[in-house]
Amino acid sequence: MYHKKLLLAAAITGVMAMTSIQTVAAADESTEKCYGVAKAGKNDCASAAHACAGHGTMDKSGSEWVKLPKGTCERLVGGSLTPMPKSM
Repeated sequence: MYHKKLLLAAAITGVMAMTSIQTVAAADESTEKCYGVAKAGKNDCASAAHACAGHGTMDKSGSEWVKLPKGTCERLVGGSLTPMPKSM
């Protein structure tokens, strides 16, 4: 009886994991990285200066990005779809 419960729990966990992976993939198709608009500490992921989200130290750094719905970044002042040099 114990083995049946263990097998059922493993199967449910696998299905849940596959569902969450598909949800993340769908979100990636409708969003884009937008550089140069993140506030300090509000960046979404790593850059050359650090390896974790929320570690940006400057507002509007050209190397920090946030995920936004597609088409939004290009409408924002200072927004870029590619990393920008430090001089910007």
